Amino acid sequence: MNHLKSILTVLIFMVAFERSTAIWCYRCTSATPGCGEDFNWRGIGFLGDPCPEDDDICVKVIEKRGVTQTITRECLSTLRGFRTDVPADKYEGCRPAAKDEQLAHYVNNSIKQLDVKRDYFPQTTFCFCFLDHRCNGAPRLGGVSTWLGLTVVMVVVQRLVL
Repeated sequence: MNHLKSILTVLIFMVAFERSTAIWCYRCTSATPGCGEDFNWRGIGFLGDPCPEDDDICVKVIEKRGVTQTITRECLSTLRGFRTDVPADKYEGCRPAAKDEQLAHYVNNSIKQLDVKRDYFPQTTFCFCFLDHRCNGAPRLGGVSTWLGLTVVMVVVQRLVL
């Protein structure tokens, strides 16, 4: 009877979290305290959000102009709506932004402060990751959440066998 109760608990747990197949990413900018170069997830006050699409990728965008640096951590599907400089190669790692020659080509704008050509930051780097939840934060400690999950599964299986 005790084995049946453990199996039912595991099945209920799996059904309850079956929908959460989307990757979780940190979603903030360097204007948020704790979200800059020295990333501190405790400073931003949350553990990330699930991305809107199931096959999404976490992105960290680093934009530099001289000594000024802006960092954006977001899901790729959210950035794709308004960023035209996302590189075509979206595998793990960092790469420079793509150049969109046609951006603002037909705009006759006399207000110079509007960045319609998106050339205020001459150095833009996109860093992609999708192999671990919340991977667009600070350097990982070896996938702590993965090891914790494997340990829990091993304990449950060991108790079912004994």
